[in-house]
Amino acid sequence: MSCADMIFIQNCREILDTGIRETGEVRPRWEDGSPARTVKKFGIVNRYDLAKEFPIMTLRRTYLKSAIDELLWIWQEKSNNVRDLRTRIWDKWADGDGSIGKAYGYQLKLRHHYKEGDFDQVDRVLFDLKNNPSSRRIMTNIYNFEDLSEMALYPCAYSMTFNVSGDTLNAILNQRSQDMLTANNWNVCQYAVLTHMFALVSGLSAGELVHVIADAHIYDRHVPLVEKMIKNEPKDPPKFMIDPEVSDFYDFTRDSFSLENYNCCEFSDAIPVAL
Repeated sequence: MSCADMIFIQNCREILDTGIRETGEVRPRWEDGSPARTVKKFGIVNRYDLAKEFPIMTLRRTYLKSAIDELLWIWQEKSNNVRDLRTRIWDKWADGDGSIGKAYGYQLKLRHHYKEGDFDQVDRVLFDLKNNPSSRRIMTNIYNFEDLSEMALYPCAYSMTFNVSGDTLNAILNQRSQDMLTANNWNVCQYAVLTHMFALVSGLSAGELVHVIADAHIYDRHVPLVEKMIKNEPKDPPKFMIDPEVSDFYDFTRDSFSLENYNCCEFSDAIPVAL
């Protein structure tokens, strides 16, 4: 059984069995204008050992290549324009020029001054992993209060903290909000890949990814779909492959990664989207 499946099932059962059901006014809406309320749990923390397996679910397919496209768009291209993104998942948030405002990649490309010179957030991580791996200050944060009013959407996954122990790179992903059905494993896979990327180009091995979720929720119209999905029989996890020849973070492409023997359960139900 995939560890990611087991964790997802445990999270969803905890939310459904002991979570708080929203009853008041909420911001999200379904396409028909109805309020998209949730059942939620505060403060879920999950640990994934990347040295043992890649944390992709088999309860239903997670489209890893599409998830990687978005990851590279944010972390490598540092873009905030959907026209630079292969998938169309951000289109509904973009303006007429394709911009999502001062969000995500925009924040990562902002340069800041340090005693060693000027770096953006990604390049500072790369610098520290190679030159100061014992630092306890290797982190990124894209929740910039000054720019929130100019973001199409406040960042959900907003902070990464990296920590080197021996020759192993560990990471913590902080997330303020998590739609469990549509986004949970998508984000887990993305930041597992990111940890592998940083580790490889820094001469390290990927260790643990810790995922901290402040508000883990299941939307009301997703509840029957989640109940159905977690009854599926999990399969064995696939083997994750990363091109070992890549030595520069900016040389990775979507084709630098693959999965061997990824078998997953069929799940063809249409998933309503809350906006």
